[in-house]
Amino acid sequence: MRIAFMGTPDFAVPSLAELIAAGHEIVAVYSQPPRPRGRGQKLTSSPVHAFAESMGLPVFTPDSMKAPDAIETFRSLDLDAAAVVAYGQILKTGVLEAPRLGCFNLHGSLLPRWRGAAPIQRAIMAGDRQTGVQIMRMSEGLDEGPILLSEVMDIRDDDTAATLSDRMAHVGAGLWPRALAAIERGGATPVEQTGEPTYAKKITPAEARIDWSRPAAEVDCHIRGLSPFPGAWFEGPDGARIKALMSRVEDGSGPAGHALDDRLLIACGTGAVRLARVQREGKGAQATEEFVRGYAIASGTVLG
Repeated sequence: MRIAFMGTPDFAVPSLAELIAAGHEIVAVYSQPPRPRGRGQKLTSSPVHAFAESMGLPVFTPDSMKAPDAIETFRSLDLDAAAVVAYGQILKTGVLEAPRLGCFNLHGSLLPRWRGAAPIQRAIMAGDRQTGVQIMRMSEGLDEGPILLSEVMDIRDDDTAATLSDRMAHVGAGLWPRALAAIERGGATPVEQTGEPTYAKKITPAEARIDWSRPAAEVDCHIRGLSPFPGAWFEGPDGARIKALMSRVEDGSGPAGHALDDRLLIACGTGAVRLARVQREGKGAQATEEFVRGYAIASGTVLG
């Protein structure tokens, strides 16, 4: 099949690799334009862009797929289908109807739960025990299209957004050959979404601060759901901002936000969490044992 692939972050790279390995003709790869990154603010290509170029594939990076010239270029590709994975732009009718068989999207949740920008983070933050990956036929509505193929996945107690995203990226990539084969032979039967939708709004910096007054299980989910980016954070005794990147619920009680020992067992509204990996502002991430040797937080310390 003649396919355009549309994706941007690391999450999308395994899908592109799987489509190449399956023998499809990748006519074009679309990705978000290079952005300034790092201390030097050097223009840097997205992970999908870099991978596609390493494979010798043509890459398009329009600022907007709503622009008439971008739509006309897309139409001129004479596509059978488009495969979309975390592209980062809304596709309108002119794009969705251009490929002969349609545009299809890999989404990281069990729709209609967690439609939107941050389904993996929101699922962990909400304490969900299961999630999944689904390929759907795209429509103009936000993740409202009918489902072609699904794979249910468990969310583990030690999952962070990073570990769960990595697993989902590879499981989701494996769905593409099956889905496209069914689409090509006319054997795909999309199933409409049912149930009350929930929305995975983009993570905002304001919600990253840890609220120790919440129950320990909620604090733990909050920390793991925001790890590694943007990172849930708290203030140390000297006012330094410290990110919590890994945690677990443990027995313990005391006033919320108080350290219950000198190894970062922190009291919550009910119960306690053990911070297992942390990162002080301007420093690298460290395991707790290493961190407290250089930045002591004694039992009884109140954290902000």
